[in-house]
Amino acid sequence: MAVSIRKCRTLAISLQPDMCFQHIHRRYFLNNGPDTVEELLDRHVVKKQKSYDDDEDERLTRQRLTTTRREVLSLYRDIIRATRFFMWADSRGEVWRDVLRANARKEFEEARFEKDPEVITRLLLGGHDAVQAALDKLVEKQRQQVAKEQADRDRR
Repeated sequence: MAVSIRKCRTLAISLQPDMCFQHIHRRYFLNNGPDTVEELLDRHVVKKQKSYDDDEDERLTRQRLTTTRREVLSLYRDIIRATRFFMWADSRGEVWRDVLRANARKEFEEARFEKDPEVITRLLLGGHDAVQAALDKLVEKQRQQVAKEQADRDRR
C-alpha cells in the first residue's frame, strides 16, 4: 500500500507540484505505520524470544509424536493383518477375526488420549509381543494340524 501511495505522490508532484504536494505528503506520513493489525501487534507487543533450545525441544516433541503415531499405526496394521489367519468361529458362532479386531479397536480407543511416553511405550511393546505370541501359537497349531493330517494319511 505504501508503494502505491509513493507512486501517486510522484505522479501528483509531476502534474501539479504546488497544489497536491502538501495533501499527499501528509497522507504519506499518516500511512507510514503498519498496514495490518498483525504488523501493528508485531511492532508494539513484546514477544518472548525463541531460543535454540525451544526450537530444538519443539522439533524433538514433534518427532516423538510422529514416531509414536507411526509405531501405533504400524501395530494396528500388524494386528489387522494377523487377524486374517483366524477364520474359525468361537463358541458363540462369531468369527475369531472379527472378535480380535473389535477387541483391538476397543483397546486402541481406550489408550487414544494417553500422553505419558512410558505408558505408550509399554502399550506398544505389549501389543507387539501379543501379536507375535498369537502368531507363534497359530503357527504351532498349524504345524500340529499338518502333522496330524500326514499321520492320518500314512495310516491309510
